[in-house]
Amino acid sequence: MFSKSFQMLAAILTLSGFPMAAQSNDYPPVVFVHGDSDTAGLWMVQMWRFESNGYPRDRLFPVDIPHPSARGDDGKAEQNRSSTEDAARAVAAKVDEALASSKAGKVVLIANSRGCQTSRNFVKNFGGADKVAAMILTGCVHRGVFVAPDFAQGSEYNGAGAFLKALNEPPVIPDGVPVTIIRSDRFDLYSQPDGKFIGNPGKPTGANFDSPELEGASNKVIAGADHRETGYSPEAFAIMYKAITGAEPESTAIAPENAPVLSGVVSGFDNAAPTNLPLVGARVAIFETDKATGAERGEAVYEASVGEDGRWGPFTAKPGQTYEFVIRAPGLPVHRIYRSAFPRSSDVVNIRLYPAEGGDGPGIGVMRPRGYFGPDDAATANGAAFAEIDKSEPVPHVWKARVAGSPGESVVARFNDEMLAGRIPAAGENAWIELSY
Repeated sequence: MFSKSFQMLAAILTLSGFPMAAQSNDYPPVVFVHGDSDTAGLWMVQMWRFESNGYPRDRLFPVDIPHPSARGDDGKAEQNRSSTEDAARAVAAKVDEALASSKAGKVVLIANSRGCQTSRNFVKNFGGADKVAAMILTGCVHRGVFVAPDFAQGSEYNGAGAFLKALNEPPVIPDGVPVTIIRSDRFDLYSQPDGKFIGNPGKPTGANFDSPELEGASNKVIAGADHRETGYSPEAFAIMYKAITGAEPESTAIAPENAPVLSGVVSGFDNAAPTNLPLVGARVAIFETDKATGAERGEAVYEASVGEDGRWGPFTAKPGQTYEFVIRAPGLPVHRIYRSAFPRSSDVVNIRLYPAEGGDGPGIGVMRPRGYFGPDDAATANGAAFAEIDKSEPVPHVWKARVAGSPGESVVARFNDEMLAGRIPAAGENAWIELSY
């Protein structure tokens, strides 16, 4: 028996020109919208879960928003920062691409963090109401990360600022566009009553644990989820899948492929923020690595320079094989990025280059782009807990850590069930162990 919300969605999608997945072999196109400073590549694992449950890859459309960091003041131009309008228009372009490719009448939007207000802004103010059948919004800050009537009125994260006040004018839920909200119970660091995570410890933010909810939406809670896990976790996928199809997924596990084909975009950094723009001329080499040590096994198995579109690949990976990506680009340090085995194909294995790493002496970073490390996690390097984790703070709050050591030394990072080895690089090089889950 389908839920009332699914019956409404099914009716909307049917009228839009394509049948629902539960009724035929067709599926509504899904446009994924990432958050502040993020990239389309973060949706890779959720896309794998959709595919593993029969969702066609050509119905999944992750958007890469150029200049993905928000401006400090939405009304003032800032180098390598996007306005709320810039972000909404980037979503509009991807929606048009999805509709043209699928021949469908409407799409479903799935968004995380800043992507929530970007998606709502697109629907409310940039023509999206006629193109969007439903929204699934995760880790949102609808009422602001902070509420300050006399401060930072131009910030899109101020619940008392011009942007969010206008966005929250009725109708908050657009007519005919069902909305599902996925939030944490109390572990989203951007929906906290205390300002400790935004640089104001001990001062009230004006936000609270319930701030991500919207009246009139189907509000779902994942107990213990952090800010990003509301969008990128297996539990979040199950809610997304059911909201679209009306049925539980067969599994939240990822079904492996025999010969995963990988590609993506190389992008850089400017004015202390990522660009999500092609880094023309970067050269990518891929090496198989020893799973226990991170050491390279032989010569590069792929090597090429990227062109005007910044894309590398395609590269066919071995099932179960870990890899080191070595990237060289003019004016930037050599980057060595260690990755777990890829169970499935993806064209959003995006690579982001950073300025030279600071720190005292040689070291390697460990990052978890799809979530945060907290004191309750098994998050270690060579068996020791990450020093950046405050064990007295229950809210997961660390997404990257640094491990010092000597060049050439192996570092084995662990996060719960994922283990990945890398090696500390030579002086002047950047190295990251990039966890997938």
